[in-house]
Amino acid sequence: MRADDINDIIRATNLYARGLDLGDPEEAASAFTADAVWDATAVGLERYEGHAAILAFFVADAAAVERGAHILSNHLIDFDDDDHAHGTNYVYAECEMRNGGAIKAIALNRDSYERGADGWKISARVISPMLTPQMDAFEV
Repeated sequence: MRADDINDIIRATNLYARGLDLGDPEEAASAFTADAVWDATAVGLERYEGHAAILAFFVADAAAVERGAHILSNHLIDFDDDDHAHGTNYVYAECEMRNGGAIKAIALNRDSYERGADGWKISARVISPMLTPQMDAFEV
C-alpha cells in the first residue's frame, strides 16, 4: 500500500534529522543505504559516498555541534517502481557549534529512495540552498 511506503520513507528522513539533532550519528546514518550519496556541496559542505563515509561525517558533526534542530516538511514522493522512489522535502536547520559559532540553513533535499530487506532508505540526498546559508562557523 503506497500510504505505508510514504510513511516509511518519511520515517527514514525523520530518523536522519533526529539522529543529527540528538548527536546520534548511528541513527542518522541508519536512514541511508550502504552505497548512498550525501551531497551538500551547494551549501558549502562536502559530498560523501557510501555508508561508512556518511557515518564518519555524522560522527564529526556530532562532535562539532553543541545543539541543533532540523525541521523537515513539505515531503513530495513519487514512485519509480515498487522498490524505488524519488522526492523532495524542505529542511530548516539551525545549530549552535561547540566553537561558539552558529549556523542556519533553509534548503531543499532532493532524495532518491530504495526499499531493501530492512525497509525504505535514502539512497541519495542532494541538498540545495533555498536562501543563502550561514555556514561560516561549521568546522567539521
